[in-house]
Amino acid sequence: MNDDDNYALFKDLYDAYNSTDPSYFDNETQLLCVPQAVNKFGARLIPVFYYTISLLSYLGNGLVLFIIYKFENLRTVTNIFLLNLVLSNLLFASSLPFLATYHLFEWIFGVALCKIVSSAYFIGFYSSILFLTLMTLDRYLAVVHAVAATKTRKKAHAITASVAVWCISIVASVKELVFKNVGKSPFNGLTCEESGYSKSTMERWRLVTYYQQFLLFFLLPLTVVMYCYISITIRILSTRMKEKCHTIKLIFVIIFTFFACWTPYNIVIFLRALLVTSKEEVLCSDWESLDYALYVTRNIAYLYCCISPVFYTFVGKKFQSHFRRLMAKNIPCLKRHMNTSSQSTRSTSAYEY
Repeated sequence: MNDDDNYALFKDLYDAYNSTDPSYFDNETQLLCVPQAVNKFGARLIPVFYYTISLLSYLGNGLVLFIIYKFENLRTVTNIFLLNLVLSNLLFASSLPFLATYHLFEWIFGVALCKIVSSAYFIGFYSSILFLTLMTLDRYLAVVHAVAATKTRKKAHAITASVAVWCISIVASVKELVFKNVGKSPFNGLTCEESGYSKSTMERWRLVTYYQQFLLFFLLPLTVVMYCYISITIRILSTRMKEKCHTIKLIFVIIFTFFACWTPYNIVIFLRALLVTSKEEVLCSDWESLDYALYVTRNIAYLYCCISPVFYTFVGKKFQSHFRRLMAKNIPCLKRHMNTSSQSTRSTSAYEY
């Protein structure tokens, strides 16, 4: 076999190769970059992290769901948004055990589940971001425009907005249904990756995903969250609230946590988009550095996505009161140590300050 034949065989093997992150092969100059070290890093880190996030999500979101059902009015605007946020996070968490198993071994669940799990993953991820944004906007209306909000904060409006969020998330995730297929890799066995279309088509849609994630599911929500909470803070400072300092601290924690968890991941996404569109030669080491960064920052963002309902509700005094009542009812020995006052057991929001 001559050198040309050896090169052709070598090229065919790597053309067939699918990394755990399908966006790794982003241009011709990176065709022979093999992320073996990155894949090994991901195989050690991701399964444990995904199983942990999934468990925390089921426990935390399940607790929030139970307390809303037990103590709150499910038909109020804020609780409609909170309920949808919980459901979106449970949908997202339901995909993680499949992906953890995939990183440990290979894709053993078939073509249908490949498409369904990938879609559920992104639908839950995208919708949770948008529902967090809606909850922030609802809180802004209730505090800053309390009088006008009595006309705009209606159950029908909340249901319409929730349906719109689910529709946007499904449309943004339809690429997964179209492009994801089960294939055979000489290195990784059965894979659930994007395939079946030309490289240029896949690259264009990958760019759409990157910029969609950065602009629609990060920059826009971040702008809304910052504006709303700054306005709420200004409003609270102008009042005579007895616990305004406590409330402002909670607002600061919410803004800081949102920014700290989401910004690094989206910066990495943006840098990957720049590399894809770069006309200069991109070194394999550049892709490897971004892949390591993606693994770490993505897991931080996903963790926040899963625990956000617990985070948003536990800062509220009414939710804390509901939780203490629940604990006291099921653990009698704790009753004397807890304030189980029945005041304000029904409210318009389970996550008021």
